[in-house]
Amino acid sequence: MKIYRFAVVLFVFFLSCDKKTKVEKAVEEIPVDIKVERFDKAFFETKPEDLAKIKKQYPFFFPAGTDDNVWLKKMEDPIWREVYTEVQKKYSNFEPVRQEFNTLFQHVKYYFPKTKTPKVITVIGEMDYNTKAIYADSLVIVALEVYLGKDHKFYEFPNYLKQNFEEKQIMPDVVSSFSYRNIPVSGDKTLVSQMIFEGKQLYAKDLLLPNYTDAEKIGYTPEQVKWCGENESYMWRFFIESEMLFSVDPKLTTRFIAPAPFSKFYLEIDNDSPGRVGAWIGWQMVRAYMKNNNVTLPELLKTDAKEIFEKSKYKPKK
Repeated sequence: MKIYRFAVVLFVFFLSCDKKTKVEKAVEEIPVDIKVERFDKAFFETKPEDLAKIKKQYPFFFPAGTDDNVWLKKMEDPIWREVYTEVQKKYSNFEPVRQEFNTLFQHVKYYFPKTKTPKVITVIGEMDYNTKAIYADSLVIVALEVYLGKDHKFYEFPNYLKQNFEEKQIMPDVVSSFSYRNIPVSGDKTLVSQMIFEGKQLYAKDLLLPNYTDAEKIGYTPEQVKWCGENESYMWRFFIESEMLFSVDPKLTTRFIAPAPFSKFYLEIDNDSPGRVGAWIGWQMVRAYMKNNNVTLPELLKTDAKEIFEKSKYKPKK
């Protein structure tokens, strides 16, 4: 009997591995060749007298009505030039990142066949951590000044933000932007709906970035992921017993969904918790839903949160 059980387990294991291999083999066959344009380099290496040329080449980066002196000063400003120098030190060779983009968009095209292959344009922005990477249909814009490494001297941000200023966060940030554009906006403002909204884009990373860790996908440290796993049942019970799941209190978004140094249960566990645990719980709900239902990724993104909640049969591990 033991031998029989072992054989069954072994068969299931190899079956799942074979299934995964088939998907990845199909992904690898998809032709994708991402083109990269280094606007950051073009801008700071353009001579002031040639400003008109670069404005003509990249008109979307030069808002109408802005005086040329603004751009000329930026070209020669010592602080901006130092930022450019640091970006060049880190990304003088962008080919490894371009290859990551190729792999990502092979996966995107596998699950979303009608998606255009975008052009990637690198920029140096205003250190805006809310717009680090933007997917815009035919373009992906990456602000390289916020991917220099969490310990870079430029960063005077809280640790919970700086920990995601790493090169490895470029692809997860792009997938977040891509997913948000493909998830319909809902009028449902309940906490559980917001959890599932975030869970959808995190689940998209499971399929589009299969070689990334859970920590990299959500922007946690490995220790924070471990904490969530160990406290999953406790958090779920807290949300249920506090009758928060179907509450529309906007403060709950700040406490459990928005980026923060920690989540606000107003309990002793707060200082040990990472921010955004509501998003993490939503991720587990969506994973449970996908495990129990035969649904494609595009269908998932369009599925109503209430249906996902009811059909997920989500039950945290104890």
